[in-house]
Amino acid sequence: MSISAFTFPGQGSQAVGMGKDLAAAFPEARAVFHEVDEALGERLSATMFEGPEDILRLTENAQPALMAVSMAVIRVLEAKGVSLKDHAKYVAGHSLGEYSALCAAGTFSLADAARLLRTRGQAMQKAVPVGHGAMAALLGLDLDTAKAVAAEAAQGEVCDVANDNAPGQVVVSGATAAIERAVEIAKGKGAKRALLLPVSAPFHCSMMQPAADAMQAALAEVEMKAPVVPLVANVLAAPISVPADIRQRLIEQVTGVVRWTESVTWLTTAGGVANLVELGSGKVLTGLAKRIAPDASAQAISSPADIDAFVAQLGA
Repeated sequence: MSISAFTFPGQGSQAVGMGKDLAAAFPEARAVFHEVDEALGERLSATMFEGPEDILRLTENAQPALMAVSMAVIRVLEAKGVSLKDHAKYVAGHSLGEYSALCAAGTFSLADAARLLRTRGQAMQKAVPVGHGAMAALLGLDLDTAKAVAAEAAQGEVCDVANDNAPGQVVVSGATAAIERAVEIAKGKGAKRALLLPVSAPFHCSMMQPAADAMQAALAEVEMKAPVVPLVANVLAAPISVPADIRQRLIEQVTGVVRWTESVTWLTTAGGVANLVELGSGKVLTGLAKRIAPDASAQAISSPADIDAFVAQLGA
């Protein structure tokens, strides 16, 4: 099979029922969810499987939950003879997905990844009082125009580009009033749509510095091994594999831009990757991949049927 990269979804890909079919079908998946529950001291898996949706959506829950589903898929694939090291040249993850990617590649233990993401979610929520920050998607603008919109909207307040998700899909983050100005300015600069996002805090901007400080402290306490394949880091859009470097980039990532367009472009050009395989809940990254690198193959693996099809495909 052609060279693959395994990618791992970020916040927004969660949904009530996530992982339930995996748990029903595979003991390896059940073991992952049990270990995450044990690490957090609560039955997060019950919230994942049954809801309620507003509790699952909380940042402190959504982040470890998404990692857990991704790791359940990885562990089931491993049980079927598909190892990450043998079938992926690189890993990459969207925001919190970097922790999933690193856990899958052996940098973090599953329990440590769960606890780190619980800490990260809580710290990101606490960094800015509710209502003081916002995020907005600017659709149909290129990155340079979106940067210009953010600069014009700032007016002394924080207004940063947070996510470069795909061509024509840029997210800005910052102070609520500045983001509201950005929405109106973007419409005047030809955006197809500009809309506030239903998020509880302004992620990936300088207002998240308290959360970055919290992650610096948390990451200093955790054992980190070199990943079995390099991570293409959000803040660099380039591969890294030295634990100290990974730790630093994970801290920077809290306030930095998720350079997803550039990361996928690097993978499919310099990285020589022809097949992008998204592991975990939803298909968001697969949709973005088709826009960023239409010549590459992209597929999502989240269900028992997806796993069986992927294993059969590798055996073909």
